[in-house]
Amino acid sequence: MELGVPSAPSAADDFALQRWAAHGYETDSASLGDAGYWTQLNERDLTDVEQPVLPAGFRFRTADEVGPKAAVQAHLDAWTPSTYKTEGYPGVRQTTAYRGDLHILVEAPDGTMGSSTIMWLDEANKAAEFEPVGTHPDFRRLGLGRAMLLHGMLLARAAGATRMTVACLSAPGHPAARGLFYSVGFRKFTWEAPLIRTEAAD
Repeated sequence: MELGVPSAPSAADDFALQRWAAHGYETDSASLGDAGYWTQLNERDLTDVEQPVLPAGFRFRTADEVGPKAAVQAHLDAWTPSTYKTEGYPGVRQTTAYRGDLHILVEAPDGTMGSSTIMWLDEANKAAEFEPVGTHPDFRRLGLGRAMLLHGMLLARAAGATRMTVACLSAPGHPAARGLFYSVGFRKFTWEAPLIRTEAAD
């Protein structure tokens, strides 16, 4: 293997960590600083979900209701720059776990989609995942993301899920998403263990 190549297995996967170590990988200290880009997986059960509250004039919508153009634009507004395009959206819709009624958005009074997320339902394991979660810059700090997550969890529970997961950046220098997810009951489940191969293995 080439030296200096990074990897990030789950910190909970002892077998994988042992295998990586056997090939000369060790903790990547440079990635563990405040600005590191490793992620953590958060989870919560769906037995007790708070009722969502939106600001006056805002309302929940689904991708089935607003259509592909608005759904894609919501993603672009939240995640600029992005290579995502309307032409690629049919591929998303054809993904086995995708459901348009679980792709939810928050519509602003002027018709702009202020926030959006897709929930991926795993019926066999009665679990669902938020991915991605984003809010238009003009509509941040209004509580849209929090309300959308709560609304989404209620929909996921109605669809048969008993557990919800969502990933976010884990380093201290990236607190925004982690704080949002913690505010609706998520807690860290596992996280990436940044590794790097710094010397040749035997």
